[in-house]
Amino acid sequence: MEDSTGFAFRKLAGTVVIYAFAMAYLESAVVVYLQRALSMSPSTLFPLRDQATLGGLGSIEVGREVATILMLATVGWLAGRTSLERLAWTSFAFGIWDIGYYFWLWVFIGWPTSLGTTDLLFLIPVPWVAPVWAPMLVSLALIFFGLLVARRLRQGQSFANRPRHWVLLFAGGLVVILSFTLDAGNILRGGMPSPFPWPVFSAGMGIAVFGIASVLRR
Repeated sequence: MEDSTGFAFRKLAGTVVIYAFAMAYLESAVVVYLQRALSMSPSTLFPLRDQATLGGLGSIEVGREVATILMLATVGWLAGRTSLERLAWTSFAFGIWDIGYYFWLWVFIGWPTSLGTTDLLFLIPVPWVAPVWAPMLVSLALIFFGLLVARRLRQGQSFANRPRHWVLLFAGGLVVILSFTLDAGNILRGGMPSPFPWPVFSAGMGIAVFGIASVLRR
């Protein structure tokens, strides 16, 4: 029974990986096409071009980002059986997609040139800006903990699921997002990215990891 359960779990995890990695290919290809159509290159991403220059594509880009999150959440919903397991699979899929996105961009156009390359991560509700290593570190954590939680749930294990644990998780996540958006005002004014506030990011990651570790402790 354990072998069959383990095989079924690996098969499910592999399916989610294939979906997320294929989705990353599609999204990175769209980004390459868009940059070519607008005569842009990643090296000229900053300062941001205004809405008039982009022909009103900013709102479409925001919609694309929302659609991406919904697609990842959908595969997490289909893969999981409970709310917590669905969240775990969504986190796992997001991490695979994000790392795959940078992988395929590097294959297509040789970008990012290093993990220290600054990127525009999201536009919802303001620009998120960070060196590539920061979102990749978040994604690695999502992959590891998402898969671990999903596996334990499939094995019938339970967790210390209390409100304070979720407060830690969300507080850590909000601090990480804050580190990505602290420079939003400067970016919206057409400025170049300021040095990344890695102490704020590190604090957020530490809080979030402590929170998930508390949840995992039965």
